[in-house]
Amino acid sequence: MKILATCLENSANLHLKSVLYELIKREKIELYGIFSKDIENFLNSQDGCLAHASYDSLEFNAMGFMQILPLIFKAKRAIKELKQLANSVDAVLLIDSPDFNLPLAKALKNAKIRAKITYYILPQVWAWRKGRAKQVEKYCDNIASIWPFEKDFYQGASFVGHPLLDEIKIQKNPQKSNKIVFMPGSRKQEISHLMPIFRTLAPCLNEEKIIVVPQYLRGKENEYYGDLSGFSLSYDGLDALANADFAFICSGTATLEAAIIGTPFVLCYKARAFDIWLAKKLVKIKHIGLANIIFDFLHLKPLHTELLQDELNIDNLLKAYHSANPSDFLQASTKLKSYLQTGSAKSVANIIMPWRFNAFNSW
Repeated sequence: MKILATCLENSANLHLKSVLYELIKREKIELYGIFSKDIENFLNSQDGCLAHASYDSLEFNAMGFMQILPLIFKAKRAIKELKQLANSVDAVLLIDSPDFNLPLAKALKNAKIRAKITYYILPQVWAWRKGRAKQVEKYCDNIASIWPFEKDFYQGASFVGHPLLDEIKIQKNPQKSNKIVFMPGSRKQEISHLMPIFRTLAPCLNEEKIIVVPQYLRGKENEYYGDLSGFSLSYDGLDALANADFAFICSGTATLEAAIIGTPFVLCYKARAFDIWLAKKLVKIKHIGLANIIFDFLHLKPLHTELLQDELNIDNLLKAYHSANPSDFLQASTKLKSYLQTGSAKSVANIIMPWRFNAFNSW
Protein backbone atom coordinates (compact mmCIF):
# COMPACT_ATOMS: atom_id res chain seq x y z
CA MET A 1 0.00 0.00 0.00
CA LYS A 2 1.34 3.43 -0.96
CA ILE A 3 0.74 6.32 1.44
CA LEU A 4 1.51 10.02 1.15
CA ALA A 5 2.07 11.57 4.61
CA THR A 6 3.02 15.06 5.74
CA CYS A 7 4.64 15.60 9.14
CA LEU A 8 6.20 19.02 9.62
CA GLU A 9 6.57 18.79 13.40
CA ASN A 10 8.54 16.41 15.60
CA SER A 11 5.34 15.43 17.44
CA ALA A 12 3.64 14.62 14.13
CA ASN A 13 6.45 12.20 13.28
CA LEU A 14 5.98 10.44 16.61
CA HIS A 15 2.26 10.09 15.94
CA LEU A 16 2.89 8.82 12.41
CA LYS A 17 5.28 6.19 13.71
CA SER A 18 2.59 4.78 16.01
CA VAL A 19 0.17 4.56 13.07
CA LEU A 20 2.82 2.86 10.92
CA TYR A 21 3.35 0.23 13.63
CA GLU A 22 -0.32 -0.67 13.25
CA LEU A 23 -0.34 -0.61 9.46
CA ILE A 24 2.72 -2.80 8.91
CA LYS A 25 1.14 -5.54 11.02
CA ARG A 26 -1.32 -6.00 8.17
CA GLU A 27 0.40 -4.92 4.97
CA LYS A 28 3.69 -3.80 3.45
CA ILE A 29 3.84 -0.01 3.27
CA GLU A 30 5.48 2.43 0.86
CA LEU A 31 5.62 5.91 2.37
CA TYR A 32 6.21 9.20 0.56
CA GLY A 33 5.94 12.87 1.49
CA ILE A 34 7.40 14.95 4.33
CA PHE A 35 8.69 13.23 7.46
CA SER A 36 11.79 12.74 9.59
CA LYS A 37 14.93 10.69 8.98
CA ASP A 38 13.86 8.52 11.90
CA ILE A 39 10.62 7.59 10.10
CA GLU A 40 12.55 6.92 6.90
CA ASN A 41 15.08 4.69 8.68
CA PHE A 42 12.38 2.88 10.66
CA LEU A 43 10.23 1.94 7.69
CA ASN A 44 13.17 1.05 5.44
CA SER A 45 14.29 -1.41 8.12
CA GLN A 46 10.97 -3.28 7.91
CA ASP A 47 10.77 -6.26 5.57
CA GLY A 48 9.20 -5.30 2.25
CA CYS A 49 8.53 -1.68 3.26
CA LEU A 50 9.91 1.51 1.72
CA ALA A 51 10.09 5.15 2.77
CA HIS A 52 11.30 8.07 0.68
CA ALA A 53 10.87 11.63 1.95
CA SER A 54 10.66 14.45 -0.56
CA TYR A 55 11.55 16.80 2.30
CA ASP A 56 12.83 16.33 5.84
CA SER A 57 10.53 17.75 8.52
CA LEU A 58 13.40 19.88 9.83
CA GLU A 59 13.31 21.93 6.62
CA PHE A 60 10.00 23.40 7.78
CA ASN A 61 11.01 24.00 11.39
CA ALA A 62 9.92 27.50 12.39
CA MET A 63 8.56 29.34 15.41
CA GLY A 64 6.59 32.54 15.28
CA PHE A 65 4.85 34.42 12.51
CA MET A 66 7.97 36.22 11.23
CA GLN A 67 10.01 33.03 10.88
CA ILE A 68 7.32 31.36 8.78
CA LEU A 69 7.50 33.94 5.99
CA PRO A 70 10.74 32.63 4.35
CA LEU A 71 9.21 29.15 4.14
CA ILE A 72 6.27 30.21 1.98
CA PHE A 73 8.06 29.65 -1.34
CA LYS A 74 9.42 26.29 -0.22
CA ALA A 75 5.92 25.27 0.90
CA LYS A 76 4.43 26.18 -2.48
CA ARG A 77 7.10 24.15 -4.26
CA ALA A 78 6.51 21.20 -1.92
CA ILE A 79 2.74 21.28 -2.51
CA LYS A 80 3.32 21.15 -6.26
CA GLU A 81 5.62 18.13 -5.91
CA LEU A 82 3.31 16.31 -3.49
CA LYS A 83 0.33 16.84 -5.78
CA GLN A 84 2.19 14.90 -8.46
CA LEU A 85 3.10 12.14 -6.01
CA ALA A 86 -0.50 11.87 -4.82
CA ASN A 87 -1.65 10.58 -8.20
CA SER A 88 0.06 7.25 -7.54
CA VAL A 89 -0.77 6.58 -3.87
CA ASP A 90 -3.61 4.70 -2.19
CA ALA A 91 -4.11 7.03 0.79
CA VAL A 92 -3.14 10.50 2.00
CA LEU A 93 -2.50 11.26 5.68
CA LEU A 94 -2.13 14.90 6.72
CA ILE A 95 -0.97 15.43 10.32
CA ASP A 96 -1.32 18.77 12.13
CA SER A 97 0.37 21.86 10.53
CA PRO A 98 -2.77 23.42 8.98
CA ASP A 99 -0.91 26.34 7.39
CA PHE A 100 0.70 23.78 5.08
CA ASN A 101 -1.76 20.90 5.08
CA LEU A 102 -4.94 22.85 4.30
CA PRO A 103 -3.52 24.34 1.07
CA LEU A 104 -2.20 20.88 0.22
CA ALA A 105 -5.61 19.28 0.87
CA LYS A 106 -7.25 21.87 -1.39
CA ALA A 107 -4.71 21.22 -4.15
CA LEU A 108 -5.19 17.45 -3.91
CA LYS A 109 -8.98 17.65 -3.88
CA ASN A 110 -9.00 20.02 -6.87
CA ALA A 111 -6.67 17.61 -8.70
CA LYS A 112 -9.34 14.90 -8.21
CA ILE A 113 -6.91 12.29 -6.93
CA ARG A 114 -8.45 8.87 -6.30
CA ALA A 115 -6.90 8.42 -2.85
CA LYS A 116 -8.93 9.33 0.23
CA ILE A 117 -7.55 12.27 2.22
CA THR A 118 -7.43 11.86 6.01
CA TYR A 119 -6.71 14.80 8.32
CA TYR A 120 -5.33 13.72 11.71
CA ILE A 121 -4.59 16.20 14.53
CA LEU A 122 -7.04 18.84 13.37
CA PRO A 123 -6.61 22.62 13.24
CA GLN A 124 -7.41 24.06 16.66
CA VAL A 125 -10.45 26.00 15.51
CA TRP A 126 -11.72 26.15 19.09
CA ALA A 127 -8.78 28.50 19.78
CA TRP A 128 -8.66 30.63 16.63
CA ARG A 129 -9.50 30.84 12.91
CA LYS A 130 -12.78 28.93 13.13
CA GLY A 131 -13.23 29.14 9.37
CA ARG A 132 -10.64 26.41 8.88
CA ALA A 133 -13.20 23.82 10.02
CA LYS A 134 -15.17 24.37 6.81
CA GLN A 135 -12.00 23.91 4.77
CA VAL A 136 -11.23 20.60 6.46
CA GLU A 137 -14.80 19.41 5.88
CA LYS A 138 -14.66 20.47 2.22
CA TYR A 139 -11.28 19.08 1.21
CA CYS A 140 -10.82 16.00 3.42
CA ASP A 141 -12.63 12.67 3.19
CA ASN A 142 -11.89 11.58 6.75
CA ILE A 143 -11.66 13.86 9.80
CA ALA A 144 -9.83 12.21 12.71
CA SER A 145 -10.21 14.14 15.97
CA ILE A 146 -8.07 13.63 19.09
CA TRP A 147 -10.25 15.75 21.43
CA PRO A 148 -13.77 14.65 22.44
CA PHE A 149 -14.97 18.28 22.55
CA GLU A 150 -14.15 18.81 18.86
CA LYS A 151 -17.47 17.22 17.92
CA ASP A 152 -18.94 20.68 18.48
CA PHE A 153 -16.60 22.24 15.91
CA TYR A 154 -16.32 19.71 13.04
CA GLN A 155 -19.17 18.04 11.18
CA GLY A 156 -18.53 14.41 10.35
CA ALA A 157 -15.48 14.09 12.59
CA SER A 158 -14.64 10.80 14.28
CA PHE A 159 -13.03 10.78 17.71
CA VAL A 160 -10.10 8.38 17.42
CA GLY A 161 -8.52 8.73 20.88
CA HIS A 162 -5.33 10.59 21.70
CA PRO A 163 -1.90 9.64 20.29
CA LEU A 164 -0.05 10.27 23.55
CA LEU A 165 -1.95 7.40 25.17
CA ASP A 166 -0.33 5.13 22.55
CA GLU A 167 3.12 6.59 23.11
CA ILE A 168 3.21 6.96 26.90
CA LYS A 169 3.55 3.55 28.54
CA ILE A 170 5.25 4.85 31.67
CA GLN A 171 3.79 6.09 34.96
CA LYS A 172 5.04 8.61 37.48
CA ASN A 173 7.51 7.12 39.95
CA PRO A 174 5.86 7.78 43.34
CA GLN A 175 9.20 7.88 45.15
CA LYS A 176 10.89 11.26 45.62
CA SER A 177 13.89 11.37 43.29
CA ASN A 178 15.46 14.78 43.99
CA LYS A 179 15.50 15.35 40.23
CA ILE A 180 14.09 18.33 38.36
CA VAL A 181 13.59 18.34 34.60
CA PHE A 182 14.06 21.32 32.31
CA MET A 183 12.53 21.15 28.83
CA PRO A 184 13.36 24.39 26.96
CA GLY A 185 11.97 23.13 23.65
CA SER A 186 13.50 21.99 20.39
CA ARG A 187 13.45 25.09 18.18
CA LYS A 188 16.44 27.41 18.34
CA GLN A 189 14.39 30.50 19.06
CA GLU A 190 12.38 29.08 21.94
CA ILE A 191 15.55 27.55 23.42
CA SER A 192 17.38 30.88 23.16
CA HIS A 193 14.55 32.54 25.08
CA LEU A 194 14.37 29.97 27.89
CA MET A 195 17.92 28.72 28.46
CA PRO A 196 19.24 31.98 30.01
CA ILE A 197 16.35 31.88 32.49
CA PHE A 198 16.90 28.21 33.25
CA ARG A 199 20.64 28.77 33.80
CA THR A 200 19.85 31.50 36.32
CA LEU A 201 17.21 29.35 38.02
CA ALA A 202 19.31 26.18 38.30
CA PRO A 203 21.64 27.32 41.17
CA CYS A 204 18.55 28.16 43.25
CA LEU A 205 17.61 24.47 43.35
CA ASN A 206 19.44 21.79 45.31
CA GLU A 207 18.11 18.86 43.30
CA GLU A 208 19.78 17.27 40.26
CA LYS A 209 18.98 19.38 37.20
CA ILE A 210 18.26 17.48 33.98
CA ILE A 211 17.97 19.05 30.53
CA VAL A 212 15.93 17.02 28.04
CA VAL A 213 17.30 17.08 24.48
CA PRO A 214 15.25 15.53 21.64
CA GLN A 215 16.92 12.53 20.02
CA TYR A 216 17.15 14.28 16.66
CA LEU A 217 19.27 17.05 18.23
CA ARG A 218 21.77 14.62 19.72
CA GLY A 219 25.25 15.85 18.86
CA LYS A 220 23.96 19.40 18.34
CA GLU A 221 23.68 20.32 22.02
CA ASN A 222 26.23 23.14 21.88
CA GLU A 223 24.69 24.62 18.75
CA TYR A 224 21.16 24.63 20.15
CA TYR A 225 21.54 24.85 23.93
CA GLY A 226 24.93 26.45 24.57
CA ASP A 227 26.58 25.98 27.97
CA LEU A 228 25.02 23.01 29.77
CA SER A 229 27.42 22.83 32.69
CA GLY A 230 25.46 22.23 35.85
CA PHE A 231 22.90 20.09 34.03
CA SER A 232 22.71 16.37 33.39
CA LEU A 233 21.48 15.36 29.93
CA SER A 234 18.58 13.10 29.01
CA TYR A 235 17.51 12.08 25.53
CA ASP A 236 14.34 10.36 26.75
CA GLY A 237 11.80 12.97 27.77
CA LEU A 238 9.14 10.54 28.97
CA ASP A 239 11.53 8.62 31.22
CA ALA A 240 12.99 11.86 32.57
CA LEU A 241 9.52 13.18 33.40
CA ALA A 242 8.41 9.95 35.05
CA ASN A 243 11.41 10.02 37.37
CA ALA A 244 11.35 13.73 38.21
CA ASP A 245 9.75 15.51 41.15
CA PHE A 246 8.97 18.59 39.07
CA ALA A 247 9.50 20.04 35.59
CA PHE A 248 9.92 23.42 33.92
CA ILE A 249 8.55 22.97 30.40
CA CYS A 250 8.31 25.09 27.27
CA SER A 251 4.78 25.40 25.92
CA GLY A 252 3.92 22.52 23.60
CA THR A 253 3.19 18.79 23.52
CA ALA A 254 5.64 18.09 26.36
CA THR A 255 3.29 19.83 28.80
CA LEU A 256 0.54 17.35 27.97
CA GLU A 257 3.02 14.47 28.28
CA ALA A 258 3.89 15.61 31.80
CA ALA A 259 0.20 15.99 32.64
CA ILE A 260 -0.57 12.44 31.47
CA ILE A 261 2.43 10.95 33.28
CA GLY A 262 1.51 12.83 36.46
CA THR A 263 4.61 14.96 37.03
CA PRO A 264 3.87 18.46 38.38
CA PHE A 265 5.22 21.24 36.18
CA VAL A 266 5.02 24.88 35.22
CA LEU A 267 4.54 25.95 31.61
CA CYS A 268 7.17 28.46 30.46
CA TYR A 269 6.82 30.62 27.37
CA LYS A 270 8.65 33.62 26.02
CA ALA A 271 8.50 34.88 22.44
CA ARG A 272 8.93 37.98 20.32
CA ALA A 273 6.71 40.82 21.48
CA PHE A 274 5.09 40.99 18.03
CA ASP A 275 4.18 37.29 18.10
CA ILE A 276 2.59 37.65 21.53
CA TRP A 277 0.68 40.77 20.49
CA LEU A 278 -0.65 39.06 17.37
CA ALA A 279 -1.56 35.88 19.27
CA LYS A 280 -3.56 37.87 21.82
CA LYS A 281 -5.48 39.49 18.96
CA LEU A 282 -6.27 36.17 17.28
CA VAL A 283 -6.50 33.49 19.97
CA LYS A 284 -9.79 33.22 21.85
CA ILE A 285 -8.97 30.88 24.75
CA LYS A 286 -7.93 31.50 28.36
CA HIS A 287 -4.92 29.17 28.48
CA ILE A 288 -2.11 27.98 26.22
CA GLY A 289 -1.34 24.68 27.99
CA LEU A 290 -3.23 21.78 26.40
CA ALA A 291 -4.15 20.21 29.75
CA ASN A 292 -5.48 23.55 31.00
CA ILE A 293 -7.49 24.01 27.81
CA ILE A 294 -9.10 20.60 28.31
CA PHE A 295 -9.85 21.33 31.96
CA ASP A 296 -11.44 24.62 30.94
CA PHE A 297 -13.79 22.78 28.55
CA LEU A 298 -14.64 20.47 31.47
CA HIS A 299 -15.27 23.49 33.73
CA LEU A 300 -12.45 22.47 36.07
CA LYS A 301 -9.76 24.68 37.56
CA PRO A 302 -6.40 24.81 35.71
CA LEU A 303 -4.11 21.85 36.23
CA HIS A 304 -0.84 23.79 36.23
CA THR A 305 0.70 27.27 36.34
CA GLU A 306 1.45 29.14 33.10
CA LEU A 307 4.17 31.80 33.10
CA LEU A 308 4.41 33.96 29.99
CA GLN A 309 6.67 36.84 28.98
CA ASP A 310 7.38 39.18 31.94
CA GLU A 311 5.71 36.76 34.37
CA LEU A 312 8.44 34.27 33.49
CA ASN A 313 10.96 35.25 36.15
CA ILE A 314 12.94 33.46 38.85
CA ASP A 315 10.63 34.43 41.73
CA ASN A 316 7.52 33.13 39.97
CA LEU A 317 9.25 29.94 38.84
CA LEU A 318 10.38 29.18 42.38
CA LYS A 319 6.92 29.97 43.72
CA ALA A 320 5.34 27.52 41.25
CA TYR A 321 7.86 24.85 42.23
CA HIS A 322 7.44 25.23 45.99
CA SER A 323 3.63 25.38 45.82
CA ALA A 324 3.24 22.17 43.79
CA ASN A 325 1.12 19.42 45.34
CA PRO A 326 2.13 16.05 43.81
CA SER A 327 -0.86 14.17 45.24
CA ASP A 328 -3.45 16.61 43.90
CA PHE A 329 -1.65 16.75 40.56
CA LEU A 330 -1.71 12.95 40.22
CA GLN A 331 -5.46 12.85 40.91
CA ALA A 332 -6.06 15.49 38.25
CA SER A 333 -3.84 13.54 35.85
CA THR A 334 -6.11 10.51 36.30
CA LYS A 335 -9.14 12.63 35.34
CA LEU A 336 -7.31 13.82 32.23
CA LYS A 337 -6.47 10.30 31.06
CA SER A 338 -10.04 9.16 31.67
CA TYR A 339 -11.32 11.99 29.49
CA LEU A 340 -8.93 11.19 26.63
CA GLN A 341 -10.04 7.53 26.87
CA THR A 342 -7.62 5.62 24.64
CA GLY A 343 -4.82 5.78 22.11
CA SER A 344 -5.54 6.70 18.49
CA ALA A 345 -3.10 4.73 16.30
CA LYS A 346 -5.37 1.72 15.66
CA SER A 347 -8.36 3.89 14.82
CA VAL A 348 -6.35 6.02 12.39
CA ALA A 349 -4.93 2.89 10.76
CA ASN A 350 -8.50 1.64 10.46
CA ILE A 351 -9.48 4.81 8.59
CA ILE A 352 -6.54 4.50 6.20
CA MET A 353 -6.96 0.78 5.61
CA PRO A 354 -10.62 0.02 6.47
CA TRP A 355 -10.73 -3.29 4.62
CA ARG A 356 -8.13 -4.74 7.00
CA PHE A 357 -9.57 -3.51 10.29
CA ASN A 358 -12.85 -3.78 12.14
CA ALA A 359 -15.06 -0.76 11.81
CA PHE A 360 -14.82 1.76 14.60
CA ASN A 361 -17.47 4.00 16.10
CA SER A 362 -17.87 7.62 15.11
CA TRP A 363 -19.99 10.24 16.79
